[in-house]
Amino acid sequence: MTRARSLLRNALILSLLAVFMASGCSRFRGGDKTDVDEGVPVEELYEKGHTSMRYGNWNSAATTFRRLVAQYPYGPYTEQALIETAYAQFKMGNNEEAISSIDRFLRTYPTHRNTAYMYYLRGLVNSNRDTVFLQRVWSLDASRRDLATPNQAYADFRVVAERFPNSRYAADARERMAALRNMFARHEVDTALYYLRRGAWVAAAKRATYALETYPQSVYQNDAVAVLAEAYTQLGNETLAADARRVLELNDPDHGWLSGDWPDYPWAIRKLNPFAGEKSPLQED
Repeated sequence: MTRARSLLRNALILSLLAVFMASGCSRFRGGDKTDVDEGVPVEELYEKGHTSMRYGNWNSAATTFRRLVAQYPYGPYTEQALIETAYAQFKMGNNEEAISSIDRFLRTYPTHRNTAYMYYLRGLVNSNRDTVFLQRVWSLDASRRDLATPNQAYADFRVVAERFPNSRYAADARERMAALRNMFARHEVDTALYYLRRGAWVAAAKRATYALETYPQSVYQNDAVAVLAEAYTQLGNETLAADARRVLELNDPDHGWLSGDWPDYPWAIRKLNPFAGEKSPLQED
């Protein structure tokens, strides 16, 4: 009888544990506390998220808008919530998540009236990816990092400028494209200067020529010409060296290479930071 009572007691304890665990599972879904936004009308959810946006509470806004999209997957509020989510993620610096949200929106609503803005926002995000970290922590110029994401940013801004030339973002997109072209040009000139310092005159001349041909009228075109003048001088090609000097004297008579500041010039190249003080407008209403 004692053994029977013991088994009965153990069975009762196990039953109580099972009831407790079931109760806990109903209160905690996926390890998270009960969502206070569950069942809230879509209008209230959107207003809550929008209020968080107005006060700069980006994390709260993104959380609320994600709940809205999960709870109400269709409708105008959902479309706008996706846009707001991407922007909030961008403001938080969650660039990978922002790109994912933007791409989801563009796949789902390719002809939406805010498509231009989403390409523009993706350009901002790609421009911002790892730039702030490199510049603030390591004090590196943006042109010295990997250019994969800046190239993607250029492509995004180009879509805005060419496909949506009358949108409110087109003019700024074109300005950002010009800034990115200058950054790409500087990257080429920096590489050419590296070759000069290594005594690789032919490689330096090739890189400077590429910069001039690929990014004409950049703010670094005279620096590229100076590289050509120095490389050809070192190679003993007096004709090409004289041509490069003549072009430099015509376009930038005060350039450091002409005034004999060499070898200071390669280490004193002008600064360019096209994304300093980044500010982005909110999307169209």
